[in-house]
Amino acid sequence: MGAEVTPWVKMSSLIEDDYHLLALLMRVGITESFGERTVDDLCSRAGLDTETFIQICRTFCDSEYRAPAQVLRRCRVDDIIRYLHHSHEYYLNTALVSLHSLLEELVAPAPNALKRVIRKFFEDYRDDLQNHFDYEENMLIPYLLDLLRGVGGHQSSSLRLLEGHPHMKASLSDLKSLIMNSLPAACDSVSRISTLMFIFELEEDVERHTRIEDRMLVPIIRLIENPRTPSATDAQDGEDDLSRGELSDREKEILVGVAKGLLNKEIADQYNISINTVITHRKNITRKTGIKTVSGLTVYAILNNLIDINSIE
Repeated sequence: MGAEVTPWVKMSSLIEDDYHLLALLMRVGITESFGERTVDDLCSRAGLDTETFIQICRTFCDSEYRAPAQVLRRCRVDDIIRYLHHSHEYYLNTALVSLHSLLEELVAPAPNALKRVIRKFFEDYRDDLQNHFDYEENMLIPYLLDLLRGVGGHQSSSLRLLEGHPHMKASLSDLKSLIMNSLPAACDSVSRISTLMFIFELEEDVERHTRIEDRMLVPIIRLIENPRTPSATDAQDGEDDLSRGELSDREKEILVGVAKGLLNKEIADQYNISINTVITHRKNITRKTGIKTVSGLTVYAILNNLIDINSIE
């Protein structure tokens, strides 16, 4: 972000510089009007530690920022947990409700079979998100609180937090690709644009949210588990080459196998090819379609008439 985040800068100046902070303020409990109040003043009124809030802001707004270990050690964990609780509530009770309404409007002109496919994709994504948040709320956060009380200390316990993030982002990316490239022409309307805009914004918000978990919560847990660790290890997501192209006949066959739920070995046996060849074909399918998840590829196969929906029900 352009404006430097300090305790003495006016909150209104930060919002003018990056309006995405409005979502963050709601999630940390800063809800009153700003006026001429500074960051430190508003944090005090909301019961927040100012330094922790500043680190959350910088991580949320700056994709390149990674807080040093010595700074993370000073952060107040309760404030990060407060942010997480409110974020989970927002995604499940507000964002997904809105997305569901937009999708229902978008696919209204489509055949019933296609409606079922899109609804199933959305329901799977919602369930995955719920499971991911349940793990954080019921396992990871209590584990962190136990660490702070001097209880526990299994070093691998924090690592599972990273597993859900690629899938969270990949599913939204898949949904965008399906809407842009695979829905029937009858769905081409203002609702398509509205839905895509919402998904793009939600995808960006999820990316900002996961940065706080990956670059603050997980490193803090690791620092508590290993007090001598000089710095936190952060995961970085590589970007896939999403160059498009037509699927070959063999790639279509592999895709159908994936959509039917076959394992790589089962597909390899069916077509008398090696497992490595199947894996290569799957990578090419993902590169050409821009779709990374099995559920997304299944929907793609159905929408492009490569498989009958009844064959996977």
